[in-house]
Formats: sequence, structure tokens, C-alpha cells
Amino acid sequence: MLLSRRHFVALPLAALLPHRVNSQPALGPLITRAIPSSGEALPAVGLGTAYVFNRDDGETRQKAGEVLQALVSGGGRLIDTASTYGDAESVLGSVVATSGMRERLFLATKVEAPSVSEFKRSLARLRVAQVDLLQLHNVRDARQSLAQFREWKAQGLCRYIGITSTFHQDFAAVEAVLKNEKPEFVQIDYSIDNRVAEERILPLAADVRAGVLTAVPLGRARLFRAVRGQPIPEWAREFSATWAEFFLKFLLADERITAVIPGTSSAEHMAENLGAMRGRLPSADERKRMASFVATL
Repeated sequence: MLLSRRHFVALPLAALLPHRVNSQPALGPLITRAIPSSGEALPAVGLGTAYVFNRDDGETRQKAGEVLQALVSGGGRLIDTASTYGDAESVLGSVVATSGMRERLFLATKVEAPSVSEFKRSLARLRVAQVDLLQLHNVRDARQSLAQFREWKAQGLCRYIGITSTFHQDFAAVEAVLKNEKPEFVQIDYSIDNRVAEERILPLAADVRAGVLTAVPLGRARLFRAVRGQPIPEWAREFSATWAEFFLKFLLADERITAVIPGTSSAEHMAENLGAMRGRLPSADERKRMASFVATL
């Protein structure tokens, strides 16, 4: 499965959101994080689109519209996509343009190289004149320059620039580019059972004041497979009403994380993920207990 939860029968969004509210009343304000370079507040749960909206057809656009409505209705803003995610940019561009949501979104995309033609294609597919965040995808060269990205920012084509990698063998390059180029964001893979970035990337990102986005924060499907049929531990129920909240709040309890971006094509799962922005986060001791619990699965 491409989604990270059990298969479900799709329901209208209006039927889904009241169910979420009834399962756990909203507690307190939404959790937001300040982007380190600017202080701009960003809701801490967003949407990733890798493998989610690959095909530009009516069914996919309908699902994307439902997911984006759930995102915005639940207080989220951030959508992360890429030029290489199949037709995702085109699908999102169509939905955003016809829904009038653009001003309510923080739109991020990625290009594979500092290529004018590639970036122009992304802007055209997204149907926007500016993205909020432009990222260099899968950094591999420790000497990589971001000069072209800074030029695009100066031209008003993007508001922030960043780099990404989900390949641990390339983390040395990521570290070098963070130190030398000081991008405003870095996106890495990070989940409760995949914590390599905790030791290498997060401390450096904090030092250079880069916001951190976490790809695959739900560990693709493996975390949900590991807990299938199990109730949430009693000691975790004070801060987690669902397994999605359990896994996402583990990450958000680290204040160096700016936002988590789990991917989904389900409005129900989008609403469930957004629950991680409500209520309290686990303490340091609870976080250790969460990690120990997952390690035994």
C-alpha cells in the first residue's frame, strides 16, 4: 500500500471531520513553529505528496481536493511536492487554482538541479508565480552552490530556499551544504524508528537556523503494521488519541522540528494526522518511553 494506514471506505469530508472532533475534542491552540530565519509561524503538520497524486485524472484531482480541504479546515497550510513526483504538481496546481486556496497555503516544491527550465515547468504546473519554499532535491555534492536559488528568491519567485535528502549515505553532503550555504530549510527522513538525523542533521540545522521538515514521519507503512491490532498504551493516552498522533507527536516534541509532512490521499487520514497539532506534546521522559516501546515491537 502507498498509504500508511489500513484501507478504508472513502466518506465525504463532512462526515469525516465531525467523527474526528468527537473522538478527541480540540484541546488548546494549534501547535505552530516559527521558521528560524524569519519568525513566520507555520502549522506543525503538513502534507507530503510523494507517490500520492502521481496521475493527473479526475479521480486523483477529486481526492486531492478533499485532502487539501481537510488540511485547511484542520488548520494546516504546508504542502510539499516535487518536479519528480509524477503528475503531483499538475494535480495540485489544478486543485489550488480552482479552489481559491492559494493564499491559505504554504506551497513547497523541489527541483533536481538549479535549472531555469525545470523551475519554470514547476511554476507552470503549479499555476503560480511564486512558491513559498523551493528546495534542491536529494543533495549529493558537498560543494553544491545555492547561488541560483538565492537569485530566484531575490526575483520573488520563491520566499525561502532549502535542500533535501532521504539517503543517509549523502548526509555528509547535506551537512557540508548546510554549513557552507546556510539554506533556510532542510528536509530529511525522520521517524520514531529511523533516528539517524537526530544525531547528524538536527544539531547542525539548529546551529545554522534552518527549519526542519521531516519526510516519511510515519515510516511509510511499517509503523502501522507493527502496531496493528494493538491499543495505544495507557500511559500515552493523555497526549495521543490515535497511533498517528503517537508517532507524529514524538517528532514534534523535539522543538528543532518545524513541521512533519506525512503523505496521504485520504481526507480522513489527513484529518487524523492534524490531530497531532492539538493537545500537549510528550515530555522528554515520555519520549524516551515511546522510543523504547517502539523498539520492542
